[in-house]
Amino acid sequence: MSGLDFEIQLLAVVVSVACALPGVFLVLRRMALLSDAISHSILLGIVLAFFWVQDLNSPILILAAAATGLLMVAMVEALHATRRVKEDAAIALVFPALFSLAVLLISRYAGNVHLDVDAVLLGEIAFAPFRRLEVAGHDLGPRSLWTMGGILALNLLFMLAFYKELKVSTFDAGLAAAMGFSPVLIQYAFMGLVSVTAVGAFDAVGSILVVALMIAPPASARLLTDRLPLMIGLSALLAAISAISGFWIARGLDASIAGSMATAAGLVFLLSMLLAPDRGVVASLLRRRRQKVSFARLMLTIHLLNHENSPAAPEENRLGHLSVHLRWSPEFARQVADRAERDGLLDRGEGDRLHLTPLGREAARHFMAR
Repeated sequence: MSGLDFEIQLLAVVVSVACALPGVFLVLRRMALLSDAISHSILLGIVLAFFWVQDLNSPILILAAAATGLLMVAMVEALHATRRVKEDAAIALVFPALFSLAVLLISRYAGNVHLDVDAVLLGEIAFAPFRRLEVAGHDLGPRSLWTMGGILALNLLFMLAFYKELKVSTFDAGLAAAMGFSPVLIQYAFMGLVSVTAVGAFDAVGSILVVALMIAPPASARLLTDRLPLMIGLSALLAAISAISGFWIARGLDASIAGSMATAAGLVFLLSMLLAPDRGVVASLLRRRRQKVSFARLMLTIHLLNHENSPAAPEENRLGHLSVHLRWSPEFARQVADRAERDGLLDRGEGDRLHLTPLGREAARHFMAR
């Protein structure tokens, strides 16, 4: 593996983890759409600041973009506060207007500079290592790596310093206010952090991948655990896995690295959605199947109890008759009877007749009395 490949992978991991950390609280706050809005609306700040300073490497671009992200959040909150529109509708009204204005400005006035719509939307992380940071003649590595490394450190410090405040305000804003915290202040500080993260990742990976990295790994981690510290750690780990696997997928297919990273993040989420131990699709199907069999087992005991000692008992309490009376398939009826027998609720007699045990009789009466 060449040094360039290593730098690209390292930058991809740093960008992914930096985006995933605040993304956990966006997912928990159900504000995934807001991350999309911020990552697009900050473009207006970048464009306006570029027209002013004429330098894509100026830190003023980061400050202007972060300010635009906060402005977008403030505009959404102001619209939502009128109670005329819901929050998602307010987001849908504000950020397309800001993003469209930025695209119009780029198309009209920035056609001859390195600031185009394709680079804004898709980005290309493979080019990031060619923009080097040099100090006193010494090459310190890719400029984006230092930028995102600083933002990652800022995210970690912010989350460590305000972990309790973030946790309380995320799950119960009323309790946060009662404890003396200011949910509004925490909200804007957090959104400022999200804006700075989106701006830092913007140049290297484009706005589309920023959204994917902020939402997909945290959403995957949310499916896997309910514990917040573990969720944060899993989110960072899954983001790093998505970054590295996306790089190698892109290399194998000779495709866009940013697009492959987004695809890898989506595949990680798909696997989590399918295989998560509690919330996964497979686990849900198995749980429903167990619940179906468990309920059918109780229905079988009630059926046997109702016909016990009656003239029709020899026929009604026969295993083969259950498919007629209860409209079960023969296979399902056999599965339910086997389960009930293993649980000690019934015994099988001659002619495949089913007999309740004292435990089964008690279970049926208890269920009917509820």
